[in-house]
Amino acid sequence: MDEIIFELKDIHYSYLGKFPALRGVDLDIVKGSMVSVIGANGTGKSTLLQILDALIQPQKGQVKAFGKEINEEAFKDEEFSRFFRSKVGLVFQNSDVQLFCPTVKEDIVFGPLQLGVEHGEIRKRLDGLVESLGIKDLLERSPHQLSVGEKRKVAIASTLAMDPDVLLLDEPTAGLDPATVRHIIDILIDAHEKGKTIITATHDLHILEEISDVIHVFNREKCIARSGFAWDILADSELLEANNLVHIHKHRHKDKVHAHRHDHRLDHHHEEHS
Repeated sequence: MDEIIFELKDIHYSYLGKFPALRGVDLDIVKGSMVSVIGANGTGKSTLLQILDALIQPQKGQVKAFGKEINEEAFKDEEFSRFFRSKVGLVFQNSDVQLFCPTVKEDIVFGPLQLGVEHGEIRKRLDGLVESLGIKDLLERSPHQLSVGEKRKVAIASTLAMDPDVLLLDEPTAGLDPATVRHIIDILIDAHEKGKTIITATHDLHILEEISDVIHVFNREKCIARSGFAWDILADSELLEANNLVHIHKHRHKDKVHAHRHDHRLDHHHEEHS
């Protein structure tokens, strides 16, 4: 039987008590799966990831991780807190939130040092990440001198350096060039093949087939409109359109205008086979 590592029951969260971000979310996440959470901006995707990372606590509902209820009381137990932080890593959309050390190298090794990982093991992890991410030339640079794509790679490296079982990613490909997007997708696929659970919040439909077993679609009501296998969700153009996930293009022909959907999935398929 599949092991469930996250169980969310009737999760509600609002900012300042009056701006709803999540309303009644029920969600189970299976160990070793690749899960994507999609929805237009403002549908609660980032809030969900922060709840999964225990950065914030829901105002109503229950969160369980690794069989234990997650709340402020749980994190008063230092042993559990260390266990949880070693198991779950979040890559923020804004890399500047994550990168605060004088050099890239220091940022990457910061997490493992805090977790008490042995120095030889940290060196081994650093070397492996530098190789796979192609960031050797960045190690002695300040993170704030890097491009958006370089920062995103370093943020991913700083999370992977802790060797978490669960990797949470908030819009990991937003604003990046196609080559960097390809590199990041390959890194996620490799991490998944090594047994990691990958949970990605995104509205980039192009990447979903490769990084998703299951997709959860969030709607304007800040709850899950539908969950399903990646191919079923991506084939449901009405669902995607209703939740502002596909573009509607208008074209003028002489004196007439007609609109049609822009199907990202077909674009992606065409690009790969053209």
